[in-house]
Amino acid sequence: MNSKKWTMVFLGLALTALAGMTVAFFRQKTENDRLSTQLKVLQKDEKRSQVLRSVSAQMEEIAYEQKTISDEQREEALRQSRLANEMRERSEVERQNAIIAQRNAVASERKALDAYDQAEQQRQAAEHQRMVAEMSKRVADTLSYIALGRSLGSLSLTQWDTGNRDEACLLSYAAYYYTQSYNGNIYYPSVYQSLSCCSQSVHNWPQHNGVVMDLDFPKSNPNQLVSVTQYGEVKVHEKDGDRLNSQSLMNESRYDFRDCYIRPSSGDIYVIDRNGSLVFFEGDRKSRGIREIRLADIQHPFALEMLRDDHILLIVGEDAILEFDMDTNTIIAQRKVNFRPVYVYRFDYSPVIFDNKGKMHIVRTIDKIESKTVPVPGQVTAFASSKNEHYEVYGMDNGMIYIVRGESSEVRGEREILRLVGHRSRISKLKTNGVRLYSSSYDGTVKLWMTNSEKMEPMTLFSVGNWIMNFTFDTSKNYLWVCDQRGTLSEALISVQMMAEQVKKSLAREFTDEEWNYYIGKNIPRIKVKE
Repeated sequence: MNSKKWTMVFLGLALTALAGMTVAFFRQKTENDRLSTQLKVLQKDEKRSQVLRSVSAQMEEIAYEQKTISDEQREEALRQSRLANEMRERSEVERQNAIIAQRNAVASERKALDAYDQAEQQRQAAEHQRMVAEMSKRVADTLSYIALGRSLGSLSLTQWDTGNRDEACLLSYAAYYYTQSYNGNIYYPSVYQSLSCCSQSVHNWPQHNGVVMDLDFPKSNPNQLVSVTQYGEVKVHEKDGDRLNSQSLMNESRYDFRDCYIRPSSGDIYVIDRNGSLVFFEGDRKSRGIREIRLADIQHPFALEMLRDDHILLIVGEDAILEFDMDTNTIIAQRKVNFRPVYVYRFDYSPVIFDNKGKMHIVRTIDKIESKTVPVPGQVTAFASSKNEHYEVYGMDNGMIYIVRGESSEVRGEREILRLVGHRSRISKLKTNGVRLYSSSYDGTVKLWMTNSEKMEPMTLFSVGNWIMNFTFDTSKNYLWVCDQRGTLSEALISVQMMAEQVKKSLAREFTDEEWNYYIGKNIPRIKVKE
């Protein structure tokens, strides 16, 4: 082999060695770099480890401190637990003591309540005895003062009759005062009659020549009073103080007027003549037109009653009934009846006719008449009823009055019938006002009956020496108006309160000490009677 080839071989080997060394160098360098990087990482880890060891040491110290604190707290908790157990045991003891105390308190309370109940029962018994005693005293005082009032009323009437008017008025007002103050019956005869005398509240006016058969106040003018007589007189009256101003609408003796009807809507006055005429005066004015209608096919007409709607008037005779149209002033229907009417009034919002055979006939229309037997014996001459108080009243020709109570009980035959005795002759008129019943009679009296009293005794409101034919009240119902057989019209104040006020105003003096002690009593407190 030549030198050139060996040179090339050596050069190749050198290049190969160099290449190998270069590769080894770069490998070593890469390993060094890796190790350097790892060293840096380890250094950082070492530093971090040192920090962690430092933190761990600190946390350990803190943990030791926390453990110490925890041990202290556990000791404190144990101590508190021991204290709590001691307190619980003490509380349980106290609870048991409280239960025992509560039981003792309940027992004591029960004993106290029992004692209180006994004391309350004793107090209530004492209070009841006191109330009974007071009630007995009040009853005794009430009865005593009511008896005193009645006695003073009687003494007042005696003094009035002897002419001692001042003394009579003093006694009359004192009678009213004690009766009213102690809820006595102010309509007791001696109390009422003494007030009536002392108030001088009765006025009489002889206005007619014949028997006054009817009188009434027109609804269109309640200040006027209309009266009719058997002597053919029709008058309109107005009161002026103690005077009665009268206007004669008719005065013809050929007529025999028995009844009148005043139409509410117009004030027209219709008067029935027993001889067979219907006379009517048109309009509520000073100058009234007079018309007369002769009635055929009816014998002795004697009563007028509104049939329906302020439009149709029922005319009743002894053998027939007629319908009269007040708008056209004509007879529109008539009917013969198979009974003899003797008295007419109103019942159940319709005319009712009583006959002479003990029957009553309710006229709904002229073609519809309901008939039934009168529930009391005798001849009915007056009738009234009260729907609110559920009773009917029958006045008889012998002076007897019957009150029939109940509505549906009539069907069962169980109606209660009371007999009132007080009049001596024929009952001429009956009126009701709630529990008050007013009656007039040919015996010359008008009486008041209180239908709610257990013992119904009459009280005379008005008395005259002849037959009383009819009566009515003014619109206030404070004044009673009476007509009688002699043609006299009478007005009587019947309001007890108003009479008492008039008596009080008329008093000229008070009771003297002597009068008080004699009539009323030393131990009774004095009252002032004079205004």
